[in-house]
Amino acid sequence: MTRLPRVVLAAPASGQGKTTVSVGVMAALAARGLQVAPAKVGPDFIDPGYHALATGRVGRNLDPWLVGPERVAPMLVHGAMTPAPADVAVIEGVMGLFDGRLGTEGFASSAHVATLTHSPVVLVVDISSSSRSVAASIHGLRTFDPQLDVAGVVLNKAGSERHAGEVRRACERIGVPVLGVLPRDAGVSVPSRHLGLVPADERDAARATLDRLAERTAAHIDLDALLEIASGAPDLADEPWSPAPMSAAPTTAGRDAPVVAVAGGRAFTFRYAETLEMMRARGLEPVVFDPVRDRELPAGTRALYLGGGFPEVHARSLAANTSLLVQLRDAVTSGLPTVAECAGMLYLLEAVDGHRFSGVLPATAAMSPRLTLGYREAEAPVDTLLADAGTRVRGHEFHRTLTTPAADDGEGGGHAAWLLDAGADGFSAAHGSGSEPTVHASYLHTHWAGYPELADRFAAATHRAAGLGLVATTLLSLPRPSVDARAGAALPGAATPGDEHHGDAELGDGLVDFAVNVRASTPPPNLRHALRG
Repeated sequence: MTRLPRVVLAAPASGQGKTTVSVGVMAALAARGLQVAPAKVGPDFIDPGYHALATGRVGRNLDPWLVGPERVAPMLVHGAMTPAPADVAVIEGVMGLFDGRLGTEGFASSAHVATLTHSPVVLVVDISSSSRSVAASIHGLRTFDPQLDVAGVVLNKAGSERHAGEVRRACERIGVPVLGVLPRDAGVSVPSRHLGLVPADERDAARATLDRLAERTAAHIDLDALLEIASGAPDLADEPWSPAPMSAAPTTAGRDAPVVAVAGGRAFTFRYAETLEMMRARGLEPVVFDPVRDRELPAGTRALYLGGGFPEVHARSLAANTSLLVQLRDAVTSGLPTVAECAGMLYLLEAVDGHRFSGVLPATAAMSPRLTLGYREAEAPVDTLLADAGTRVRGHEFHRTLTTPAADDGEGGGHAAWLLDAGADGFSAAHGSGSEPTVHASYLHTHWAGYPELADRFAAATHRAAGLGLVATTLLSLPRPSVDARAGAALPGAATPGDEHHGDAELGDGLVDFAVNVRASTPPPNLRHALRG
């Protein structure tokens, strides 16, 4: 049994201030010196970034659709125990309290997760446009599902003390404690754009905003009463979720573990914490790099994981980093195992909104006025890097770009990565000297905790690549023309400075040539082109 005080902060609908209050509560409790385990209901990537900044712990997602209802409570316990036991867990809800996947009676809703985790619920309600009617709405939410424990309410956007008092008395009449009232002019907000809030990693002022929010929250919300409600949650009988594989897997670690380059920085902020934990449990070493700032991949890269984010916002900076784009393209087309989800797939395209990217995949993308958002069911059409043919998974889409073509047409040995409800999606391709698929790129976001076999396949491919000596390398980068003076042959399209020699030009008195020839399973495209010439 696990003793874990916990509470779900939910709302009657989206736009009530649920995220602001949730992050404020997390930051205020952390400022008291408490270890706060944050979690978010649903597939959201942005809110957990603010949760992590507020608490100093990894932001987690609890989504029955993505991982299965049986894993939700174990994953909550895992997050509360990692890296050290938490004093309290604060779970931010999604949309309205009972809003889940359409047609499923509220599956994956905040209420569903509260029931699965046996957590009390505190409602955050925007009262700016009503007064006593607020209590009627709360009464309906409280009695709609007898299994649910709606234990209190936070009133948001009060127009005045008189207004707040009217709502407070109505709530007390139905027996719902009011834990706090936030005034309409609280003065704390987080900027938004086309996919919601601006991620915390992109905001230099995010820390200062959270500090102000923590102060405001502590001043207006009774944190002791909130902790008392959280402490009333029953002990959990669930064992913590484990990232370990079900069957035997390589156990290399430290210096011997194959490096997986994981895209990060401001342009790539979307990834689940459990994904990296599952990589490490399978003998891999994820190393985060920033495609905007870093000029090359991490040393010894044996595989790539390109997650989601906002490459369209940072397209100019990404396109300007040509040395990394060239190295990445050569590594991937030489057979480096590569998983790319949504933004990661865009980074592998020829161009996005006219900005040239790596050109690994024969497609382009552009911004669209239409938001593509929702849960999806998918099936692998063929054997891919991540799945056997016929494997079915659940995931979600979250983007405003359109790709042309939308999926591989099968020519040249490529296939779609997934078959979705609306048709084929993404690209599955084999590069290098073998026939095994090495690239899996798609708009679909999956959560590997729900499908550990995806992590198993990726890890196995990475270990095989490491065993073959396949590694992303960089040659000496010096400002020389792309001409081999000794052979007298131009290298058309040679995009990596330094291709023209192996260091002989630097030899002189007291210098010895220790040049090392590093060979991938096949030469990179620019070298193949030069050799044919």
